[in-house]
Amino acid sequence: MNVPSGNNAPTLSDGVVDWLTNGTSDERFIDNIFAQMCIRLQQAGIPLKRATLHVRIQHPQWLGARIMWSDGMHEAEISRIDFDVQGRSEYIGSPANEMVDGASEVRENLERDPALGRKHALYAEMRAAGLTDYVAWPLYHTLGKRHLITFATDRRGGFDDSHIAALKKVLPVLALVSEIRIKNRLARTLLETYVGSHAGELILAGATRRGTGTTVRAAIMICDLRDFTKISDNWPRDDVIDLLNDYFDAMSDPIARHGGEILKFIGDGLLAIFPLSEPDACANLLRAVTEARQAMAALNERNNGTGRAPLNYGIGIHVGDVMYGNIGSTSRLDFTVIGPAVNMASRLETLTKQIGKPVLLSRDFAELVDRQFELERVGKHSVRGFNEPIELFAFNG
Repeated sequence: MNVPSGNNAPTLSDGVVDWLTNGTSDERFIDNIFAQMCIRLQQAGIPLKRATLHVRIQHPQWLGARIMWSDGMHEAEISRIDFDVQGRSEYIGSPANEMVDGASEVRENLERDPALGRKHALYAEMRAAGLTDYVAWPLYHTLGKRHLITFATDRRGGFDDSHIAALKKVLPVLALVSEIRIKNRLARTLLETYVGSHAGELILAGATRRGTGTTVRAAIMICDLRDFTKISDNWPRDDVIDLLNDYFDAMSDPIARHGGEILKFIGDGLLAIFPLSEPDACANLLRAVTEARQAMAALNERNNGTGRAPLNYGIGIHVGDVMYGNIGSTSRLDFTVIGPAVNMASRLETLTKQIGKPVLLSRDFAELVDRQFELERVGKHSVRGFNEPIELFAFNG
């Protein structure tokens, strides 16, 4: 592992290094460790006033995160960094920019004439805050992955050689400690992104054996985009991807806000559940549908301005017991729900085309919410795979 040069001579930070090595095993979160490390460095005699840790993460929405501590804080602040930051002035010419370009150290004397120093808003802000010296180093994780750590002081004359040596000595151990926590957070984030938060928690807790699962009573929602084959055949690929992402945002955000969990995207469709362990699950599902309908109307209005045809969809909703767990081959598993209740929701989504109502509910579901929402009775209809006709309701809210 490459780290800034240092040696094994005693330094002011030896006690902090020992704490990082032996005293942090029960702490899950790197931001808590980072704040405690900074406080301990101060207590060891290093005149630390401000410190930041910048890490790149694998997330669909964020490029990375910044953990910031300053004097007097007992907890560090975390801010997320979006993918567009590298084109903005806050990044261009910054220490992070220099590190990405290969620098092994950025040191700036903030006491000297600003005209002689580096030109970036960050340095002006630190001077205005009374800081006198700033140093930034890469923090190396395995396989050469580089993150960034910075330290600043308000001591007259800045950091001396003993302070710099002590700070450098912390870096290799902090790299190991932070990598473990970041990878744990990364595993959780990726699972939440690809299988949902509840399923992710179960998988991390050890629910990984094929065939294992639980029975859950839930409201089930299946949504499908209309005429997607025609759209994908006639539109440019990038336009189709953008359209799908906008459509899924319109549908998915309300589901998440109201306590639902999207288990999978299936082409241009999605499967979501609202477990009935939440007393208002069925009502929350219809609230989510109402907001999704409004979001789709707004999306269609925006698309109309670019000459795109309006997007239509069908939603089938049912309630019942589902098997929630691991299904698949010996080497590839899917954490999902199966059962007659899921099949019913799927059949109702298909019937929306025939009946001409975009949202259809089964009677079993309607009975749980009919006092709270205005539903339209559309009669009994045969449902493929079920022996008796099913009484259906439309939701137009």
